[in-house]
Amino acid sequence: MKKLLITAALAGFILTSCSQQKTDIEAQSVETAMETDSSYVASIDAWHARRVENLQKEDGWLALAGLYWLEPGSNSFGSAEGNKIVFPKDRIAAQAGSFILEGDVVKLQISETAEITLDGEPVRQEAEVYTAGMEQPAVMRHGSLKWVVIKRGDKFAVRLWDAESEARRNFAGLERYPVQPEWRLEARLEQNPLPKQIPITNVLGQTSQEPSPGAVVFTVEGQQYRLDALEEGEELFIIFADKTNGTDTYGSGRYLYMPKPDSSGITYIDFNKAYTPPCAFTGYATCPLPPRQNFLPISVTAGEKSEE
Repeated sequence: MKKLLITAALAGFILTSCSQQKTDIEAQSVETAMETDSSYVASIDAWHARRVENLQKEDGWLALAGLYWLEPGSNSFGSAEGNKIVFPKDRIAAQAGSFILEGDVVKLQISETAEITLDGEPVRQEAEVYTAGMEQPAVMRHGSLKWVVIKRGDKFAVRLWDAESEARRNFAGLERYPVQPEWRLEARLEQNPLPKQIPITNVLGQTSQEPSPGAVVFTVEGQQYRLDALEEGEELFIIFADKTNGTDTYGSGRYLYMPKPDSSGITYIDFNKAYTPPCAFTGYATCPLPPRQNFLPISVTAGEKSEE
C-alpha cells in the first residue's frame, strides 16, 4: 500500500509538473506573440512617420503649387496675370521670363529683373532645362519657389513647388486605421510567361503602357484575390481600389509598395502600408488610377484614410 501511495504521489507530481510546463510554454508563446505584434506595430508607426515627414518636405506633395502645360514656342511666366504661366503672387517678378519648347527641348530665358538659379547656379540669360534622356530634371529656384520641367506622354509641363504653400503650413497630419497585423498577408507573384505591359490611365485621362511582371495572389478569409503589379525598381507597385473608397478612404483608390518574392516565390502584401495618392492633397498631381482588374470586392480596413 505504501508503495502504491508513493507511486501515485510521484505520478501526480509528474502530471502537475507537465501541466505547469505546458502552461509556462503557452504563456511564453502568448508573450512572444505579443512582443512580435508590438514590434510590428512599432515598425509600421515608424514607416508612417517617414511618410508624414516626406509629405511635409519643401518639395513634398503638400508644397506642390502648380502644374502648367507648355505649348510649342514661347511660354511667358511670372506673377503677373498677363503671362501664359502665372506663378503665385508676390513670389517672383511680374515678368520673370519664358520657357521655349522646341521639339523635345525646353529652354529657359529670363528677364533682367529675375534672379533664378539652375541646379544651384545663377542663370544669366538662357539655359537648356530639359532634353530627351536627361537622368535628372534640372531644378530651378527663386525664393520659396522651386520648379522643374516634366514630360507626360508627349506633353511637357512645368511642375512648381512653394515652400510657403497654404496646404503645407496648415497640414494637420494623416488619419489611418489602427495597425492590424492580420492585414499583412502572405502572397505569391504569378509571373507573366512573357514580358507584358498593361494600360494605366491617370487623372488627366492620359493612358500609358506600363511593364507588369505579373499578378500578386493572396487570400483574405478563405477567398483568393489577385492584383496586377507594376515594376518599380527592387519593389512591386500596386494601384488598387476596394469598397472603402469614397467613404473611409480616398475615392480613386490607394497605392502600396511591396517586396518582390524571395527564392521560394513567397512575398508579403502589407495593407497597413496602403497610402493615399497625392491627388488627395493637391490638384497638381498626375495620379495613376487603379486598372479595372485591381478593384477588390472587399473592404480593406487598413492603411491610410481620407476625409474625401
